[in-house]
Amino acid sequence: MGNEWRSLGLRPLRYVASLFPQAVVGHAWSGFNNKDTCMSLAPRQQNTLDLVRERGYVSIEELAQHFSVTPQTIRRDINQLAEAGLLRRYHGGAAHDSSVENTAYSMRSGQARDEKRRIAEAVAQQVPDQASLFINIGTTTEAIAHALLNHRDLKIITNNLHVANILSAKEDFDVLVAGGHVRGDGGVVGQATADFIKQFKVDYALVGISGIDEDGTLLDFDFQEVRVSQAIIENARKVYLAADASKFGRNAMTRLGTLEQIDVLFTDEEPSSHFIQLLAANGVKLEVVS
Repeated sequence: MGNEWRSLGLRPLRYVASLFPQAVVGHAWSGFNNKDTCMSLAPRQQNTLDLVRERGYVSIEELAQHFSVTPQTIRRDINQLAEAGLLRRYHGGAAHDSSVENTAYSMRSGQARDEKRRIAEAVAQQVPDQASLFINIGTTTEAIAHALLNHRDLKIITNNLHVANILSAKEDFDVLVAGGHVRGDGGVVGQATADFIKQFKVDYALVGISGIDEDGTLLDFDFQEVRVSQAIIENARKVYLAADASKFGRNAMTRLGTLEQIDVLFTDEEPSSHFIQLLAANGVKLEVVS
């Protein structure tokens, strides 16, 4: 039974209870119902879980101030809740992951900023001047856009209005924005967007992702966004994937592609041996930034 639970991203109750000796096991937690919990948590832990579910992402500093405790205390709570599968631990905070809905843009833009900046700088170093690029939707690709501002004579095609705004400040850059449906987070999606992308064949696709499944499937949330990202990957000579460490093993419901479509993966921490083997088997070069 343990393997079946783990395949769903859940933990057996006896394992969860062992992490919370003060807890009284109630009913089995459902990964599909945010209101359910598998136990009676300590009040601060339950309030932490409620805040993370409400906001999508909360930083350790915010939680420490909210509860008037030290950051170390909050880290211990987050570690226990993450080990129980009740939330996901991130650099500097915690988030509630759903396979059907992404974290709000305002929250994502504040997550792992330093890690995204370092990844972005590493990606930019691999892009020569006078190159043609696709850049897709995502807060990591927006960091890449900032890192590209020291380049010369780039031609960029994007479905990300934030990326277009950043790069259009350079007079020697030629920026094309794909048409389509504009989302609240500045992403442009839809069939018209994908059709626009398919007109081009560029040197590099610089792409972000919501999750990389245990089997190497690239995952995202919005099927309309996925169509555009698929067109971007299919029409680039080289594909660079930028993904911070939190994306490994993260679930999302829509298949975007597979690792074999990626040439280089840039991340901030060395992934588990399982993912290292997957990358090697699919011929993906791994770049871990310091």
